[in-house]
Order: sequence, then structure tokens, then C-alpha cells
Amino acid sequence: MASTAAGKQRIPKVAKVKNKAPAEVQITAEQLLREAKERELELLPPPPQQKITDEEELNDYKLRKRKTFEDNIRKNRTVISNWIKYAQWEESLKEIQRARSIYERALDVDYRNVTLWLKYAEMEMKNRQVNHARNIWDRAITTLPRVNQFWYKYTYMEEMLGNVAGARQVFERWMEWQPEEQAWHSYINFELRYKEVERARTIYERFVIVHPDVKNWIKYARFEEKHNYFAHARKVYERAVEFFGEEHMNEHLFVAFAKFEENQKEFERVRVIYKYALDRIPKQEAQELFKNYTVFEKKFGDRRGIEDIIVSKRRFQYEEEVKANPHNYDAWFDYLRLVESDADPDTVREVYERAIANVPPIQEKRHWKRYIYLWINYALYEELEAKDPERTRQVYQACVELIPHKKFTFAKIWLLYAQFEIRQKNLPFARKALGTSIGKCPKNKLFKGYIELELQLREFDRCRKLYEKFLEFTPENCTSWIKFAELETILGDTDRSRAIYELAIGQPRLDMPEVLWKSYIDFEIEQEEYEKTRNLYRRLLQRTQHVKVWISFAQFELSAGKDESLSRCRQVYEEANKTMRNCEEKEERLMLLESWRNFEEEFGTDGNRERVENLMPEKVKKRRKLQAEDGSDAGWEEYYDYIFPEDAANQPNLKLLAMAKLWKKQQQEDEAEEMDPDKDIDESES
Repeated sequence: MASTAAGKQRIPKVAKVKNKAPAEVQITAEQLLREAKERELELLPPPPQQKITDEEELNDYKLRKRKTFEDNIRKNRTVISNWIKYAQWEESLKEIQRARSIYERALDVDYRNVTLWLKYAEMEMKNRQVNHARNIWDRAITTLPRVNQFWYKYTYMEEMLGNVAGARQVFERWMEWQPEEQAWHSYINFELRYKEVERARTIYERFVIVHPDVKNWIKYARFEEKHNYFAHARKVYERAVEFFGEEHMNEHLFVAFAKFEENQKEFERVRVIYKYALDRIPKQEAQELFKNYTVFEKKFGDRRGIEDIIVSKRRFQYEEEVKANPHNYDAWFDYLRLVESDADPDTVREVYERAIANVPPIQEKRHWKRYIYLWINYALYEELEAKDPERTRQVYQACVELIPHKKFTFAKIWLLYAQFEIRQKNLPFARKALGTSIGKCPKNKLFKGYIELELQLREFDRCRKLYEKFLEFTPENCTSWIKFAELETILGDTDRSRAIYELAIGQPRLDMPEVLWKSYIDFEIEQEEYEKTRNLYRRLLQRTQHVKVWISFAQFELSAGKDESLSRCRQVYEEANKTMRNCEEKEERLMLLESWRNFEEEFGTDGNRERVENLMPEKVKKRRKLQAEDGSDAGWEEYYDYIFPEDAANQPNLKLLAMAKLWKKQQQEDEAEEMDPDKDIDESES
């Protein structure tokens, strides 16, 4: 920046760019680099080789080289690679003293650089300067005692020199710093290489105190076992178990201990070890222990021992499941099935009590459906397995008291309770239970079960009373009416049966009226009351004109077995056909005509068959327009329709169809006549 005479700074003029528009051809930096490489603009020719011929040239070369190294160091003293290169160059010239000087200067700059110490010591060892190397290693481990590489190299050097005592002394100095596990193993392996087993044992004793891990105790014990000191190995395992105590027990220690005893053929000791561990270690942390115990029992135990360990493992799994979700009733079922097969009654009862204590939190039947089976299984266990009727009765009573009967109930539990009392020959108790159930929460299943019980006891008067109560409760239940009437029929009181049927069909609302009417009609047919049966059919037809009723009526007249049965049957078909002319369901009308045609083909004359055939409809294909839900057009649909000859409105259509058929037939005949003359001409020419 220029200065004026007055001392003020003058800003230089900036050249003005005349044309600021972008160049027509844009050149990128990538193109520039590629062209430079293609033209080899950046390649420098190699320096010329120089041959040194005398000592003066050599000294000159050394001077220049040292000056270069010193300049590089002077520029940045902290770049250790420059110091190492300088020292290695001096070493290559056998200038060991100069190299030492360079390493020492470098250590003054950065004594924490591990590579610098290693290169320095390796140089001394390479040149067989053992004492110098020892001196460097001593300084290194004193300055940086946590760098394990120095200790490894130092001990290795002493061992290679045959200085076992010196190597041991270095190891001892190292162990005072309590290094990592691998350092201890190196020391132990060093002693074992020279058969110093007692010294190795002493090191292991210190090692397991410094690094008190389970794996290190196991290694110590296996070391003793490997050298056939079995009593020492057992003592190590016992000390380890005592050292960790019950608060910090580890399954791997007990597995290793058990395998050691197994190798010594001490099978009872193995079993004691496994059971001791399984009783004290949390089950979720003892999976490996379970597995090894199972394998041991399979190899050396009896069947009972194998079953015990398997049951114990499964019991733990179920315990974990029910702890995680007490309302998981499927897990309770599996758990109970397990303990029932193996445990004593007190244990089974304890588990059952724990299970039934988990009452569903919501009073909705869908949440109780699985839960109620816990009570049922509990009661069945007390009755069938434990043979304790009094406890069974208490279970049933507690269950029926627990269920909120005002909101819902379970007919199964009431019926099982009553059946249990009957097995105990306490019929009054059973009737009392069922009567209470009907009074508290009447249900179809309860009435049916109670009636079935009284039927088996042949208490028909009680059955009648129960049916009356049942029909008061559900008068629309057709099945109940039918069963009541069938009971009276079996008892030979047809008048009561007929009266029951009459009451039933007179109900304003029925769930299955067609079944009821059919049962009533079948009843009258069985009694051979054909006139009453006809009246029933007529009454039914006043309520419904369904085609199946007409067909059933006709079949009844046919099966009546009298002389006029055919004429009566035909008369029913005639009446049904007239009645169903106004029926919109043409398929039902067609069904009636097909049934009539089958009747005439079997029993009728030719005239009757021809008359029915003339009543059969024509099947025609039609199209109709479809509409979507939003009212838009959805295309066309093809469907089949039936045109009956009797319908007056369909007469023009039938005539049109007949004319179309006649025209088509005429067309076919004309085509055949046109083909015949040509055929004759061809034959004459041939």
C-alpha cells in the first residue's frame, strides 16, 4: 500500500472490468488439472545421481544432509518423525553416538512419545549395546509405567539374553503397578516356561486378589487341575465360592466347579453343587446352570433326577410369566398342570389359591370366561385327585358367591356343582343349587340342565313345573315348547301335547316358528289325525304362502294312503299354482311347478303331464341398467327371467317368441335348400 507525502495511505486503483458478461466457453478447475496432467507440466525430472569418490565428498554430503535435517527440526521441533529420520540416517552411517544424541534431544522435546522410546531402544539392541538398551528401558518404564509395550519388550529382551532373574525382577516391578490381566498371564507363562510351578501359584494368588473376576478364579483352579494338584484345585473353587458369597454368586463358577468334580467322578458332590447354586441364584440368571445340570442328570442320574430338574426349570418359567402378568390365565393353566403332575397336594392348593386370587378387574363376561375355568379345575382336582368332597363343596360355594350374578353368570359352574352333589348322593343339595341358580339368574342352559336332571330321576311332575317356569321365562323359545310337548307325548298324554302345541303357535313372537309348526304337524301325522293335519296346514297357509309349505302339504296328501290321495294332492298343486300367480318370486313358482311335474310324471296321465308342461315358463335372458350408490350409471347387467304362459300380460311376449322361433326355423330351411342345388350340379360335372 503506497504512502503520500502527508503520511496518509493511498488506496491503489482497482482495474475496471469492461465486460462483465460470462465467457462463452466455461472452463472448470477439473479441466485445467486434466490438461496439466496430459501435458506433464507438473512432473519434475529426477535429480541426477551423484557418486561419492573420496572422503572429502563424503564429508561434504554428510554436512549438507545434516544441515537439511537440522533445518527441518529448526522449522518445527514437535514433528517427531523428523527426529527419527535424522537418527536413523545417522545410524545407517554407523554414527551411533550422534544418533544417541539426536534421540536424547528428541526426548527433551517430547518424552511421552512411545515410538521415540521404542526406536531408541531398538537401535541399541540392534547394535548389541545391551547395557545402553537396559538403561533406555529403565528410563522408559520409570517415565511411562502404564505403557505395557515397554514392559513386554524389556522382559522379552532379558529372557532372550538368558537373564531369567533379571526378567523376573522386571516382572515384579511391573506387577507392583497392578497392570491388566494379560500382563499377569505373561508373568505366569514366563514362570511356567522354566517349570516354576510354585512361583506361578504365588502369582495366581496375587492375581485373583488384584483382578477378582470369576473367570480368573476358574483359570487358577484349572491351572491347579492341569498340574494334577486336584486338592489344591478343589480348595480354589471352595475359596472362590466363599469369596463371592451369596450376594454375588455366578453360575459360571458353579458350572466349572461341577464339571471339575464330574471329572473326578464325585457325582454326589456335583449334584450338591448344582442344587446349592439353583436354590440361591436368581432363576433368570441360571439358564446355563439348568442346561448343564440337565445334561449331567441325563448322563449319570436316574429318571427321577432328570424329571426333577426339568420340572424345576419349567416351574421357574411359569413363575416368571405369572409374575409379569398375573391375569395371564393360560400361563396359570400350564403352571397348574405342571404342579398337579409332580407336586404334593398342599403345593397344588397353594398355586390354585394364588391363581384364583387374580380376579378380573372388569365385570364383563368376556374377561371372566378363562378365569372361571380356574375354579372348575380347582374343584375337579379336589374331587378327583385329592378325594376331598368337603373342600370341593367349599370351592364351588366360594365360586358362586364370587360371580356377580346380577350382571352375568355361568351356567356351567351351577350344573357342575349340582352334578357333584348328585355324585355325593346329596340330591336335596343339588336341587337347592339349581333352584338358587334359576332364582338368581335364569338362563336357558340352567333350565335345560335342571330338566335333564329330573328326567333322569323320572320326576315328571317336577319336569312339568320346570317347563312351565321355563316357558314363562322365554315364551318365544320354540325348542322348549317342542321338548315339553314331546315329553307329554312320551308320557301318553296326547291331549296335553296338543294343548301345548296350540299354546305355542298362539304366541305373538317365536324364534323358529317353522320348526314348531313342522313338529306340530309331524305330531298329528304320528297320531294319524289326518283331518287335523289338513286343518293345521290350512291354518299355516293363512299365515304364510311359502312354496315349501304347499309342497309339504301336497306330499302329505300323497302319503295319506287313501284312494283320493292323488286327486287331493293334485288339487293342492292346482290351488297352490293359482295362489302363487301373484307371487313376485318366480323361482318359488317354478319350484312348485317342477314338484308338480315330478308328481305327474310318476302318478299322472299323459293329459295331466301335457297340461303341466304347458304351464312351465320360458327362460329368457334380459338386461337391466345398474346404478351406483351415488346415483350414477354403473353399466348393464344380464339376468334370467321366467315368462309364464298363464299370465295374461305375458301373452304378447310368448307370441313374439313363437314367431321368432318360427322365423329362425324358416331361415334354416331356406339355407338348406340353397345348398342342395349346388351340390347336385357338382355331382353331375364330376
